Amino acid sequence: MFDIQEELKKLPAKPGVYLMHNSKDEIIYVGKAIKLCNRVRQYFQDSRNLSVKIQHMVKNVAYFEYIITDSELEALVLENNLIKEHHPKYNTKLKDDKGYPYIKVTTNEEFPRIMLARKMKADGSKYFGPYTSAGAVNDTIELLRKIFKIRTCNRRLPKDTGKDRPCLYYQIKQCNAPCQGYISKEDYAKQIDETLRFLNGNYKQVAKMLQEKMQKASDELEFEQAMEYRDLLKSIERIMDRQKINTYAFEDRDIIAMAEDDKDVVVSIFFIRKGKLLGREHFHMEADEESSKEEVLGAFVKQFYAGTPYLPGEIFLEHDIAEKEIIEEWLSKKRGAKVHFKIPVRGQKHKMVEMAKENAQNVLRMDREKIKREEKRTIGAVHEIEKLLGIKGLNRMEAFDISNISGFQTVASMVVFEKGKARRRDYRKFRLRTIEGPDDYASMQEVLTRRFLHGKKELEELKEQGKDTELGGFTKFPDILMMDGGKGQVNVALRVLDELKLDIPVCGMVKDDNHRTRGLYYNNEEIMFPPNSEAFLLVTRIQDEAHRFAIEYHRSLRAKGQVHSVLDDIKGVGPKRRKELMKYFKDISQIKTAEIEELLNVPGMNQSAAQAIYEFFHVSK
Repeated sequence: MFDIQEELKKLPAKPGVYLMHNSKDEIIYVGKAIKLCNRVRQYFQDSRNLSVKIQHMVKNVAYFEYIITDSELEALVLENNLIKEHHPKYNTKLKDDKGYPYIKVTTNEEFPRIMLARKMKADGSKYFGPYTSAGAVNDTIELLRKIFKIRTCNRRLPKDTGKDRPCLYYQIKQCNAPCQGYISKEDYAKQIDETLRFLNGNYKQVAKMLQEKMQKASDELEFEQAMEYRDLLKSIERIMDRQKINTYAFEDRDIIAMAEDDKDVVVSIFFIRKGKLLGREHFHMEADEESSKEEVLGAFVKQFYAGTPYLPGEIFLEHDIAEKEIIEEWLSKKRGAKVHFKIPVRGQKHKMVEMAKENAQNVLRMDREKIKREEKRTIGAVHEIEKLLGIKGLNRMEAFDISNISGFQTVASMVVFEKGKARRRDYRKFRLRTIEGPDDYASMQEVLTRRFLHGKKELEELKEQGKDTELGGFTKFPDILMMDGGKGQVNVALRVLDELKLDIPVCGMVKDDNHRTRGLYYNNEEIMFPPNSEAFLLVTRIQDEAHRFAIEYHRSLRAKGQVHSVLDDIKGVGPKRRKELMKYFKDISQIKTAEIEELLNVPGMNQSAAQAIYEFFHVSK
């Protein structure tokens, strides 16, 4: 089990993001912290005044993990991205979540446009961002349209040139009307080049141009025009001020580091876009003891970047990789621009690599402990059952359950667990052939007989063909049968196995008066286990799974039977017409009350069938 109190002691006094998981491994809450050790502990202190929602969240926490960052700002951005990705149940979320905005320049068009985009796509356009404010993006786009007179329309140019008169933006001198052919493709391309230079951070040239135009307009006494240039200049100065604060604002890079132990290797990759930490992923690598760090990291780089649509210009590594030069050449060709591998050894960049490595080590430790917990609840639980029953080698367990309602459509389920884990591809379901009425013992006898006869027949056929006889399903026999019930069901199973000359241990999963698992019936003895033991939890899971699988099958058959009893007994209504009726009316009650004219509106319906349906529900028999 994940010991929360022990894990709380290991939390670092560093900024980062924490992720709360429930018992199903679902992320139910994401938060950020200036100091992880202080913030996460607060959730598990009795004296804390937590909201009702967070109290419910804490009750459902099975374990937590965390990601260390360099600053609270990075934690803030990362928290936001993880919430968008995982939609945790207990986080407050925007219903219309559109992510960080980008500025998109449609350079794949002959007369490009500039617009806001919520996602970056491989569509031939150029993207700038992401930005933290959609308002700032819209202001920037409006500014660039005014300065460089970029078109705003959606017309397909040059195909639609001259088809309609120019829009208002031409009248107010904010567009040169390429839709009318008033500007050549070459001159328009120069405006786009200036726009791209501006978005790449070259503000000074544009500011100088506007300064000159403002001065000229003022000298010519065009004061209104001069004021317009002045306002544009102030907008650029505000953007330049922001750029001075975030001098790294246009850096894109990935940061890769790894952690390893005797058995596992974890590689962490951090994504820096425009200077902001936007996300992190970690990957497990399979590597033998003879593989060097250079080989493992090189293999990761090749496999990861072979499938990613976006490549940054810089990739920071903690150490060199095998085939570095040829990989750089390949990635540069893939990106269409130079890609450099760098190994920082000091300063802020080195700290970023160390941050990635620290997180890789943390993931490795957390995953190792998670594996131990999983082994305890699966293999460990099986060993506990072996000890209780005095049996060794219990790898494959099969459990059976019968489901019926007053004898209607009696069905049975067979579920399979191997090494304490459900093996769903080997599940089987049975529809009883010879038993009528609610006779669970007779039903179980039929099901077990069919299951093992079928298995023996398939095994003989496989042997004759010289094929593998351990394929699974019916061909693979269990190491123990787990019957849903006590002495009666166990004796039925033993009788069937005896008749088929099979030697397989059988035990019953016994429930108390409240229908909760209390013990195992084996060798004419009821064996109790502690209610919180792993054996108890595994047997409960097996019993619940067999019951669930049988109930679901029974429910599906009942639903089909109800539709059949009402519609398929009507002359002229077959499977296709029944489907159209249900699609049109949505509900059987509406079909019962429908008039003939309404029935004729159903696709494929004719007069005689509509009459038959109407009379079936309205004429007394």
